[in-house]
Amino acid sequence: MNAADRDTWLAAAAEQFGTPSFVYFTEAIAERIAALRHAFDDQLALSFAVKCNPNPALLKWMVGRVDLLDVSSIGEFRLALQAGWAPALVSFTGPGKREFEIREAVLGGVGLLVLESLREAGIADEVARAAGRVQPVLLRIAPDSVPRGFGDQMAGRPSPFGVDLPDARDALEQIVAMPGLRLAGLHIYSGTQCLKPDAIVENYRGFLSIFTDLCEAVDLTPESLVLGSGLGVPYHDGDTPLPLDAVASAILPDIARFREDPRFAGARLKLELGRYLVAEAGYFLVRVISLKQSRGVSIAICDGGMNNHLPASGHFGMVIRRNYKMHRVGGQSAIDSDTGIYDVTGPLCTSIDRLGGGVTLASLSEGDVIAIHNSGAYGLTASPIHFIGHAPPAELMVIDGALHDVSRFFEATTAWPGEPSPEGQGALATA
Repeated sequence: MNAADRDTWLAAAAEQFGTPSFVYFTEAIAERIAALRHAFDDQLALSFAVKCNPNPALLKWMVGRVDLLDVSSIGEFRLALQAGWAPALVSFTGPGKREFEIREAVLGGVGLLVLESLREAGIADEVARAAGRVQPVLLRIAPDSVPRGFGDQMAGRPSPFGVDLPDARDALEQIVAMPGLRLAGLHIYSGTQCLKPDAIVENYRGFLSIFTDLCEAVDLTPESLVLGSGLGVPYHDGDTPLPLDAVASAILPDIARFREDPRFAGARLKLELGRYLVAEAGYFLVRVISLKQSRGVSIAICDGGMNNHLPASGHFGMVIRRNYKMHRVGGQSAIDSDTGIYDVTGPLCTSIDRLGGGVTLASLSEGDVIAIHNSGAYGLTASPIHFIGHAPPAELMVIDGALHDVSRFFEATTAWPGEPSPEGQGALATA
């Protein structure tokens, strides 16, 4: 889809459904899925991390398009089931699983429970044995290091995620001895948002080495081995898109050698990823409600801000704030004389509600619509939507040449009690 066609859809979305709003293009997601399968020669199953965008309509669209889902709460597990996913195709990660969440997941038939501690193992073992079941599990490993170049690093430092590598063998031996559990394999996710192919390849090679050493140490023939993808997207001007083919061509020979060991010949290697699938397929639309000059700076005050899109405001893991890419809808062809430099802010009564500083845009007028790129992941789901009482933004999807409002569906299917029932299980509220 070219820029003009995209803006036609964005303008239609703003006109029909208003702003602020998120627009997701499924065509772009399908293209990214196809590119991943082609680059990795179908050697890696694709598991979508629901936390990056849990919209149920998106999850439903993904049925049959990606292989697996990974959830990080019992709420996301319920959404996955409502969206049509078989529980056996869902894994459940997260370092703070409560007892009722583990119970509901196990009794609900979750495919793989990813253990982040021996505490979780003990609870799952007790639940499974009481139900007369054996629950397949993975142990998440926290490696000793991660190559430089990852935006968020979860290795080589104190971490709530997984079991530290030096403690992993002992933990594995204890899990193997639990009769209610079946150790199906290992899980590693050590870093995110990397645009350096050499670093990603080095990271994957480290994973394969850890898998080899630990499986040999406890004589495990794994069924499932999860590689945290770490594949990054170009959020900011000047970022170079990740050359996916360079990553794949470098790591595929290592995977082939890895599979030569009979222990790993039948293991399913899984690439767990979120933003790389959906971030670039999404746009956040805001409308300029006021323009003002303040001490020589042009400020565009918009109807949506950090309450809708916290990451774009720079408050979601950024050490140094950088602007997301953005443009005025319908303004890509403006010549230099038709541009201006703006601070783009939201409507909130706080100085940190800023979506961009010193942004060059096609000249703005009140009523214009600005599209913030890379908003398909960690947009609405990562934002404080209740702050100062503004209505939540719409969520829209362009599917097969039609624009769909999926925000009402989202609101109707995510109302569940925050506390477990007396039996220790949450129950989904029904309309």
